[in-house]
Order: sequence, then structure tokens, then C-alpha cells
Amino acid sequence: MLLRAQLRSQLLCGPPARDPVAVVERLLAVQGQDNRGVRLAIRPRSQGLTAGDVDRALTADRSLVITWLNRGTLHLVRREDYPWLHALTTPPIATANHRRLAEEGVSPLDGERGVAVIERSLAVNGPMTRKQLGEQLDAAGIPTKGQALIHLLIASSLAGLTVRGPMIGSEHAYVLTRDWLGESSPVDRDLALAELARRYLVGHGPANDRDLAKWAGLPLRDVRRGLAAIASELHPRADGLLELVKRPRVGNGPPPRLLGAFDPLLLGWQSRLPLLGSHQGVVTVNGIFRPIALVEGEAVGTWKVEGGSVRLTPFEALTPKAEAGLATDAEDVARYLGIPGTGLVLEPS
Repeated sequence: MLLRAQLRSQLLCGPPARDPVAVVERLLAVQGQDNRGVRLAIRPRSQGLTAGDVDRALTADRSLVITWLNRGTLHLVRREDYPWLHALTTPPIATANHRRLAEEGVSPLDGERGVAVIERSLAVNGPMTRKQLGEQLDAAGIPTKGQALIHLLIASSLAGLTVRGPMIGSEHAYVLTRDWLGESSPVDRDLALAELARRYLVGHGPANDRDLAKWAGLPLRDVRRGLAAIASELHPRADGLLELVKRPRVGNGPPPRLLGAFDPLLLGWQSRLPLLGSHQGVVTVNGIFRPIALVEGEAVGTWKVEGGSVRLTPFEALTPKAEAGLATDAEDVARYLGIPGTGLVLEPS
């Protein structure tokens, strides 16, 4: 029942969301460094949408935004949630960013100059791609080799100056935060911690304080402060986990689903054991979270799109019912991504 309750919180069973913004509102933040994966996270939690709907929310509506937040990783969030999430989750990341810049040969002075070049370039030119910003930095004599460029871009994001804005072709361009989202009001840290605790449990409950701390990249003392602020809204379970008093009924489990790379279901809690069992080493490799097939709430294999087909490598033999359900979902993956789909192909285990 625990995993089923978490699946319901994650919108993987029960009524689907109406649009990409509603999915992100429920989950609060969706890991976003994989372009296809972040778009695929919307599909199984909604109905009838396409990846283009996510791009429109990012580019035309500006209702969603991607930038470095929790744990120093790119995340997709609602524009309304960006200011307080940025204020809460980015300070712990700054020290690591300074260290990485130094390791890449960027001195503190060059780091400051580099961020200023990025800000000035975007102010003059508007949205720019990573390559274009790299050319501006090269022209100013700022080191960009290796991982220096990406960590300079992270530094500008941590300073609150930039976010990822519109799609330009297949590339996600950078913009000035103030131009794209407007000026932000000051953030009350205590109110933000309370909102973090509440919203995390909406999309991840049941969970505990250590789950939240890991997901947000914050110290335990901070998340416990947030949870204490909403104590009257919490229902402590017999297993020691917390959920909101006002929560959806658990109901039935999800149909067979194909979840994309870095799906939120793989990243929301300390332990992935109930979901992955003995297959964690296959699904998570060197920090990469592979796409998984889900049947009755458990991972049953990994998959990829290749040659117009969803190629599934099951962990063990699938039942005919499970295979048929995943074949139907594979057709929806092709529809959602707008690629020619030829169905499901089973690879040898």
C-alpha cells in the first residue's frame, strides 16, 4: 500500500493532470538535465498531451522554467515556484560551484568576470544558446574548456541572473531571469520551508524528513523546521512516515507504463528498493537513471527508442497482459514524441 500511495501522489494512478503545468505543480520540481526525459515525465501523468505542449509552456507561455535548483541539478518548475525554490535550495550549491570552477582553471576573478559577460550578453542580445555564450566568454578571455563553461552558466543561475528560457530549434536558450520572469519579491525563509514541506508531500507522500532532505538538497534541520510549521496538516503513519491529512484516496494501481530517463519516481525518496528490488544497478549507472517499464507499481525492465520502436529489455519474462499493456503504452510514447512508431520490441534479458 505504501508504494501505491506514492504512485497516487506522483499522478501515476488516479485522475490524470490536464496540462504540463498541473503535472509540475503536483511534483513541485522535475529533474530536467535530460531533454527527452523531462518531457516524458509529463506524459504518463497526463492524457492527450504531446512533448510540444511542454515546449510551448517553456517558450510561449513562460509558465514553466528549467534552471539549477535542488541538489545543484537542472529542474523543471512552475514560474511561480521558481523564486522561493531558488532562494531555499541554491545557497548550499554555491561552495561546490566555486570549487568546480577552480578545478577547471577559472579563478575567482575570472568567475566574476564570466558571470558579468553572460549577464551583459543576454541583456544586449536576448536569448542565447550555450554555444553562443561560450563564444562571448572566449572573446573576453574567460576559460571555457572542459567543464568550465557549464559551471560558469551554473554560477550565473545560482546568482539568480539567468534561467533557461525559450527553445531555439532543438536547443534550450538562456535568458535573463528578470527579463523572462520579471522581478522577484523577497522570500520569507520560514514560509518557504513550510511550503516546501507541504508541496513535497503532495507529490511524494508518504515520506519522511530524510527523504525530503535528500530530494531538496537541504540540511535535516531545515526540512524539519518546515515540517514542524505544518504539523497540524500532517498525518503520522504507523510506519513512521508522514502524509498530509488532506490527501487523495489510494485506489487502484497504475496500468503498465513506460517512464522516461530520470523519472521523478526514481528520485523522490532515499530508497528505491521497493520500486527496483535487486535491479537498481541496472537502472542507475554512474548517476544516469535509465528509462524503466512499470507493471503493478514495480520496475520490470529498461527501454529505449531506437529505429522507430520502443525496445524493451525485461528483467524477466513478462506476462501476456503486461506485454500487451506496455505495447499500448509504447504507441502512446511514439504519439507523444511525434515519431513514427512501430510498436514494442522485446530484447533478450
